[in-house]
Amino acid sequence: MHNNDKTMLREHFDWTSDETMESWLKEYSSTLSDNDKKTFETILQLLSQHIPEDATTPVGESLHRHLFKTAEMVAQMDLLPDSVFATLSSAFPNYLPNWKETLTESAGTIVVNLVKGIDQIQKLTEFAKVDNLGTPEERARQAETMRKMLLAMVSDIRTVLIKLAMRTRTMLYLGRVPDNPTKRAIAKETMDIFAPLANRLGVWQLKWQLEDLGFRYQNPDEYLEIAKALNERRDERLSYIAEFSGRLKHELNEAGLRCDVMGRPKHIYSIYRKMKKKHLDFSGLYDIRAVRVLVETVPECYTALGIIHSLWQPIPGEFDDYISHPKSNDYRSLHTVIVGPNNKGVEIQIRTFEMHEYAEFGVAAHWRYKEGGRGDSAYEQKIAWLRQLLDWRENMATSDKDNIAAAFQTELFQDTIYVLTPQGKVLALPEGSTPIDFAYGLHSDIGNRCRGAKVNGQMVPLSTPLENGQRVEIITAKTGNPSPDWLHQGWVKSSKAISKIRSFIRSQNIDSVKENGKNLLDKILSRLPIQLNVQKLSERCGFNAIDDFHIALGQGDVSTHAVEKIIAELLPADKKDDTPDKLIRDSKRQRNNRNGIIVNGESGLLTTLAKCCKPAPPDEIVGFVTRDKGISIHRKGCTSFEHLAISHPEKIMSAVWSDSYTQNVFPIDIEIYARDRNGLLRDVSDIFSRNKINLIGVRTQTKEQMATMYFTVEVKQVEELPKVFANLMEVKNILSVRRI
Repeated sequence: MHNNDKTMLREHFDWTSDETMESWLKEYSSTLSDNDKKTFETILQLLSQHIPEDATTPVGESLHRHLFKTAEMVAQMDLLPDSVFATLSSAFPNYLPNWKETLTESAGTIVVNLVKGIDQIQKLTEFAKVDNLGTPEERARQAETMRKMLLAMVSDIRTVLIKLAMRTRTMLYLGRVPDNPTKRAIAKETMDIFAPLANRLGVWQLKWQLEDLGFRYQNPDEYLEIAKALNERRDERLSYIAEFSGRLKHELNEAGLRCDVMGRPKHIYSIYRKMKKKHLDFSGLYDIRAVRVLVETVPECYTALGIIHSLWQPIPGEFDDYISHPKSNDYRSLHTVIVGPNNKGVEIQIRTFEMHEYAEFGVAAHWRYKEGGRGDSAYEQKIAWLRQLLDWRENMATSDKDNIAAAFQTELFQDTIYVLTPQGKVLALPEGSTPIDFAYGLHSDIGNRCRGAKVNGQMVPLSTPLENGQRVEIITAKTGNPSPDWLHQGWVKSSKAISKIRSFIRSQNIDSVKENGKNLLDKILSRLPIQLNVQKLSERCGFNAIDDFHIALGQGDVSTHAVEKIIAELLPADKKDDTPDKLIRDSKRQRNNRNGIIVNGESGLLTTLAKCCKPAPPDEIVGFVTRDKGISIHRKGCTSFEHLAISHPEKIMSAVWSDSYTQNVFPIDIEIYARDRNGLLRDVSDIFSRNKINLIGVRTQTKEQMATMYFTVEVKQVEELPKVFANLMEVKNILSVRRI
């Protein structure tokens, strides 16, 4: 690229500036309250102490500079000091030990939650992929799903806005980086994900930069051609629009019209899109500068149009009356292009305040029109409401900090969760979905053959509710069919999974379905403390014939949960309980639960702690049904359990510790690796004794003067171990200590 070309690019983006941040830091600090100023100074001190001066972002920018410049953008967006503090702190998860505790103490929980959200989005966008999918249509759907995922991931919309600012800063810095595949990939991701998201949220000051820079790095020649044709800097066009808007508003007010006049110069990517859409070259465009006029009534729209045409010469063929003849989506406005001061074309849109509200937040929303196509109307309504919240926040008094902060809290997108495949594809599922729903979301055949699942690398029961951002891997059998129990146990939430399972059940031999339903009912009745009249129960469930009742149960048309509720109503008064499910479970419950473990929501079941991994509170645990030892309890991640789960996924049970576990002691295994010496075993035993840890097993082996020692000890809680391990590491010649 020639030097004059680089100069022209600099006129559009200030990406070469090397000024220090000291002046901004000082200026911003002066705007803060005493408490916020103290927090600000503490965060700057933590930055200096814990993030090395030579630390860089993945694209090579100084990390300190990246954080400061992004924080400056966030401050300019009026997102409250908490957002600026969170932006400056966003790298702490990678550099600061115990960052949550440190940041909670110095900045509060709101900042911590914002940083957690930023970190979560960062990790997800690094893993989720668009380019590795198949057709352009599939990639477009994936990009749309990822945009929805980013909104669903957060409880505070500022997290997304901060991420947009960070991406904008990265894009600005990329102007210094030579062209390479990584740079082009970042630019494409920006155009696919972040620029449309900024457009939808109405964050114009970031949106135009994301679009122009993404376009520039992907299509440098076309970008440069338009930049040269503009032949003026963006700030010059801003100044022109401001002066023109000011004069227009004055003239309309003089004519007695109460109006709002706003303007924005079209940016390079917007001009490029219009050239492509209208099949024109740059000289054929007259609307690279645009002004919008809002008035009270429809007659005033035409009055304003007459005044404008009397002041400036309209360009023939560039007038559209979308008020008399609305677009198909009911968009209404007057569009005209005039020759403004200095013989420069200006597009003017004239509409009422009501029309503008509809154009911004209704089905004619500008962002949807720009992106093209038809979308999810429920999702669009949520976007519109979110934009209204952001607009409302901008118009509030800055002193009303609590109400402004509340405006950022949103659960608009919480009715859907977004989870990822191991390849980085994002799937949208209803809230509460399980791995079964995920399997059917991938393919009906995978759902039918689903026999187990891993979530973030750990085996989980098929009944496990999934959460936003988790990575799910489905374990399938070579052949197989869905289980009716998936419906009866309430393990499926998505309409696709429910439909496919019911379709399979109905395709089975009716005698087989009836037998399955009878077995389900017999299982429920066997738990009751008394015998119940099956005919009466069948009638209460809406079936005169018991066989029809069995078929409905076998097909999943009637759930076992619904049957249990009706049973509770039929039981005598002295057998009733406030919770029907509890009544039925209690009938065969074993009262003595020595290990204090709740399996599938029930306590009192026979459980055994697995010897292979020796779980102890508060380890995450999972159960596996055995033939003669009840339910074997393993630590999540246990290798032996994962092998069993793959062979027999139907035997996996969810398990958690109950409150009673504090009354017990649990055996655990510890491995110590050390250089051998006389008295080593005695010194280790003394450490256990001083910490009041009961030693119940020892095994040692020595090879080439290196000792590996295995100890089995009893503890009440795993939390006791860090202190013991720290004491052991102080013993001479010990190299490592770990739990196995």
